[in-house]
Amino acid sequence: MSSSTAAAHSLDPVPREGRESTAANQFWIWSGGNIAPINWVLGALGIKLGLSLADTVGVLVAGNLVGMAVFGLFVLMGRRTGVTQMVLARSAFGWRGAYLPAALQGVMSAGWCAVNTWIVLDLVMALLGQVGLHGGTALKIVVMLVIMGLQVWIAASGFHAIAAFEKRTVPVTLAVLAAMTVVAWTKTGVHWDHKGQGLTGADRLSAMTTVMTAIGVGWGVTWFAYASDYSRFVPREVPRRRLYGASVLGQFLPVVWLGVLGASLATVSATTDPGRLIVDSFGALAIPVLLLVVHGPIATNILNVYSCSLCAQTVDWHVSCKAISYGVGVFAAATWAFQYGVPKALQGPAAGAHAGIGLSWLAGALAAGVLYFALSARRGRAWEGSPA
Repeated sequence: MSSSTAAAHSLDPVPREGRESTAANQFWIWSGGNIAPINWVLGALGIKLGLSLADTVGVLVAGNLVGMAVFGLFVLMGRRTGVTQMVLARSAFGWRGAYLPAALQGVMSAGWCAVNTWIVLDLVMALLGQVGLHGGTALKIVVMLVIMGLQVWIAASGFHAIAAFEKRTVPVTLAVLAAMTVVAWTKTGVHWDHKGQGLTGADRLSAMTTVMTAIGVGWGVTWFAYASDYSRFVPREVPRRRLYGASVLGQFLPVVWLGVLGASLATVSATTDPGRLIVDSFGALAIPVLLLVVHGPIATNILNVYSCSLCAQTVDWHVSCKAISYGVGVFAAATWAFQYGVPKALQGPAAGAHAGIGLSWLAGALAAGVLYFALSARRGRAWEGSPA
């Protein structure tokens, strides 16, 4: 195995000869990771909470401009250092101190793998029904296993397989998405002047911050811990601005596009899932849409599975990257079978005490920043007082 191939499956800095990715590759990777049906479902959240379409779109655009702008800075870290995001965390927390963030990120990645697979199953079943294929629970399990198997196999093959998959499939998927958007906006009767429930004051702010957390700033923050895992394969000769722009646009474009699509469709019926409206609107075009829906979780989850395996290695779990990837797939498929819904126990007391205003992304960032600066300053004083 060459040194570049070995580095692709390990935490070693990617050597110069292994840095073959380009800014365009990064665009396709981050676009593929976000062309997922969950984004049009989350885009509908603002409408379901009573916001106007204008408010919902405004939060989507503003929130993602902020979140993705900061995400781009994390991408540049990988290009500069050639190592993964969780290895970079060691510079702040130390070798063993980085165990906790790496473990949390690994669990989160595996959880997203399960959620992204689960969220599309009903849509896939509805689309298969459009072409006359019905199979109930047994067919759903088969579909889940096929999707999970494909995404785990690609992730286990390493970065170059992931980059090749995204580069070859995302352009086609974007074309299908464009056709789907045109049909959805011309056949479903979108209410572009939708005023919502006339929310004002704290109620309006609560709904807007919920959307901001779910698919605004919060969405960009979610991707921070993944960024360097893929940009470490970009040569340092690639201009910073080009890499930054390609990566940020790759994230921003599909998230806002799908979010606005979901929000606009939710104005047709606040009680009908926007994905269901799309399915019902397509008829004979069900097969192309089916390909987009199936592609979504695979393109997203290959990043989740690969990054999860890197997190496991960061906590010094000496198991091969491929073995960990397949283990994540098995774990996620079990979690899919037993998950039920959004439990009340996971609703934070602070949000409940402040009229449901969700600022978890902001509170987390501020708390982490204050703690880091306080502890680093204390460590600096300790070093200054130590004998030479």
